[in-house]
Amino acid sequence: IVGLEPKSRKHVGKYSLGMRQKLGIAQAIMEKPKILILDEPMNGLDNESVAVVRKILKEQAENGATIILASHNREDIDVLCDKVYTMDHGVIECER
Repeated sequence: IVGLEPKSRKHVGKYSLGMRQKLGIAQAIMEKPKILILDEPMNGLDNESVAVVRKILKEQAENGATIILASHNREDIDVLCDKVYTMDHGVIECER
């Protein structure tokens, strides 16, 4: 689903940042959790992988998962989030 080759014999320690991010997303959704808490899930991903992960997260939400997403990327927030809370030094400043 995330674009990693299941038959690859490459050791995880040799994965690029983007490959480790995709592996983390795969691990997070494997058990079909009701709640996903993600911190900068698009970090290190190329544009194609960002589109794939966004699609996966939208599908998770459509299937009833609650997703809590921390991100500095405005586009990710606009595309993926129903509610947005802005924080500064751990204090919620506003909601939109």
